Amino acid sequence: MTIDPRTPVIVGAGQAAERIDDADYRAMSPVELAAAAAQAALADCGANADRVASAIDAIVTTRQFENSIPNAPAPLGKSNNFPRSVARLLGADPARAVLDKVGGQGPQKLLTEFAGEIVAGTADVVLLCGSDATSTLRHFAKADNKPDFAETVDGQLEDRGFGLEEFVERYTVIHGLTGAPVQYGLLENARRARLGLGTADYLQAMGELFAPMTKIAAKNPFSASPVERSVDELTTISADNRMICDPYPRLLVARDQVNQGAAVLLMSVEAARRLGVPEDRWVYLHGHADLRAQRLLERPDLGAYPAAVTATTAALEMAGIGFDDVAAMDLYSCFPVPVFNICDAFGLVGDDPRGLTLTGGLPFFGGAGNNYSTHAIAEAVASARSVPGQFTFVGANGGLMSKYAVGVYSATPAPWTPDRSAELQVELDAAPKVAVTESAEGPATVETYSVRYDWDTRTGIIIGRLDADGTRFLATTEDEDLVALLSDGEPLGTPVTVRALDYGNRCSLL
Repeated sequence: MTIDPRTPVIVGAGQAAERIDDADYRAMSPVELAAAAAQAALADCGANADRVASAIDAIVTTRQFENSIPNAPAPLGKSNNFPRSVARLLGADPARAVLDKVGGQGPQKLLTEFAGEIVAGTADVVLLCGSDATSTLRHFAKADNKPDFAETVDGQLEDRGFGLEEFVERYTVIHGLTGAPVQYGLLENARRARLGLGTADYLQAMGELFAPMTKIAAKNPFSASPVERSVDELTTISADNRMICDPYPRLLVARDQVNQGAAVLLMSVEAARRLGVPEDRWVYLHGHADLRAQRLLERPDLGAYPAAVTATTAALEMAGIGFDDVAAMDLYSCFPVPVFNICDAFGLVGDDPRGLTLTGGLPFFGGAGNNYSTHAIAEAVASARSVPGQFTFVGANGGLMSKYAVGVYSATPAPWTPDRSAELQVELDAAPKVAVTESAEGPATVETYSVRYDWDTRTGIIIGRLDADGTRFLATTEDEDLVALLSDGEPLGTPVTVRALDYGNRCSLL
């Protein structure tokens, strides 16, 4: 087929990682990790790396942990212009540098966005990359002799801001929703409630979903924790596998202690030919979609993820395939519930012979933060090249199951097609919503819950419904009897009473 010269193609992908216990551990900065991954991507394209680097006209990066929250500590220092710090190590001087918002869906969303810019002629050669060095940061945080990652680089920067207002509200924060495990614990237990499963059975199901991922992580040289684990290891509570927030022991949550970087090189067919990139390196985006969910507390089913299912369906339809035609996939696995939602909708199971992850999954491969899916895309590129004609799927999740971006990849040439995300978003936004009462008083029922074992005082977090009108509310509890039920019993559907105070709602047993 004749390919339009403005068609975007992925021509290079690279990854970099180090562990503190590696014999050659170098304490690389986030900038160095991202640059190392980018160098690997440049080498991967099969053309002259220096020439390609000099042709980069846009560098687009995800945010690092120390740059994801206002006034977050950076005990080892940080760059004032992360994208241009990376570019400088590559010998590149792009006209445009972009630092994206917070969100795990970001890498796939950015790839789709800048593929569209290439089609429009506003970009030609784009480097997408990111990294985190949280393991190194924690290792040296209190050391006397520590590396200095501070760097000042001049030049244009399009800082898109944190974007936290899309995920965080004062109402949720004052009720203890200040970290991903407790937030996802609420969603996980809401799904358990819908399925009518007991706590033991649901824990077993989570372990069975994630255990096969550890086999893939164990073989991945970039894994933060390359260890194969059994279902029992993942689900048995121990000193090494303590409870974080109900229903999650440590080994079922995304691993945030990583030193990893990943990069993807995207360019027009015209640029690829000009720069001498062999066609056997080209990978095409056959399907894509990017959708957002309703506000957390307004969702009719807190354990469901319609935005992810709709985005997945739309991307597969654009590619002209069904899930049975997907040869390999990576489902964003920060916690079980977003993976379960795709499995529920498309009939997948944890021991699917294709595997549900290309990397080994966030709890085992690692990659908590904003850049994990760049690693997934890098693996997808390798998968698509390995068997020309096969399709590889990447599903990237952000926020509190708030945003989902999908890409379907193949080495088979395909024209660029705009997606239907804007049209589909209108339909999702028009879906029914649950009414919320922020200052709640009176008899109520527990709809879903989590328990914060990570606080000095064990605290229950409850989403409930008022008996009077069925409206939804958030509350916390330190009531000993209720916390004991939340920790060791079956609290779903339990009658409680809630009272509104100046600093939030508080629940206790009737």
